[in-house]
Amino acid sequence: MANDAIVVTGASGGLGGELVKRFVADGLVVAAGRGLKQAELDAKYGAGKVRAAALDVSSRTEWASALERLAGDGVTVAGAVLAAGTWRGGSRLHEQDDSVWRALFDANLETARATLQAILPGLVARGGGSIVLVGSSAAVRPWDNAKAAAYAASKAALVALAQAVAAEVLADGVRVNVVLPSTIDTAANRTSMPKADTSRWVTPSSLAEVIAFLLSDKGRDISGAALPVYGRVGV
Repeated sequence: MANDAIVVTGASGGLGGELVKRFVADGLVVAAGRGLKQAELDAKYGAGKVRAAALDVSSRTEWASALERLAGDGVTVAGAVLAAGTWRGGSRLHEQDDSVWRALFDANLETARATLQAILPGLVARGGGSIVLVGSSAAVRPWDNAKAAAYAASKAALVALAQAVAAEVLADGVRVNVVLPSTIDTAANRTSMPKADTSRWVTPSSLAEVIAFLLSDKGRDISGAALPVYGRVGV
């Protein structure tokens, strides 16, 4: 339907921006996250193609207000990509301040938890929809993430959350999956790893196509999957 929209959290990030660009070709997109401005999105994508939802996506209260505004404008959420998150590492767990653990679980897990709790009631009520969470290969390859234990743990918890929720809403016609990319070729990752072989990384556009498949009717028989998207880093 014309006013059905795909929500993208973390829309201002390197991957989030690529996801918005990918899905705006298919229809209305709601870009969700802090600091998003409607005028800037209109200038970049064209008026009326992307709706700004400037909010803290880890807040159920802010989600409720945002969804109420969208509904008032006739916009219905048909699916979502939960791409909000961050990485921090570089030291061993016992050498880190507690704030690192809290920051990573807030950014990588709490944002997804609050977004799921906000969006799922509408999808269940309409009897269908698809959600894709952006995890990480670190969730299933923690031994490759020494000095990033908090990050690996937060992404592993994200996978568990996605798969448990997938089982909860499967009978309602709602699908929930999670993708597990290795290093994504973003400007931030290139800056932090200037000597890396970026040809082995996952491109944002490639990952966006995998997510698009899972959101689409072509992926209608897939739910509860944790899909590796490793590029050329090996398995």
